[in-house]
Amino acid sequence: MADLYLKNLESERRQLWATCRLKGLAKDTPERQRIVAIDEAIAAHKAKKSG
Repeated sequence: MADLYLKNLESERRQLWATCRLKGLAKDTPERQRIVAIDEAIAAHKAKKSG
């Protein structure tokens, strides 16, 4: 069965990353901070799922 939570997080991350690349946003912007938070959530979810 597909992991929809993980799929949604990865989709949101790709969208934010594309926006940041197009606009050339700095690391301290809310969009870039959200990407970091999503990365942490993905890592935690994968760790919980595997272990």
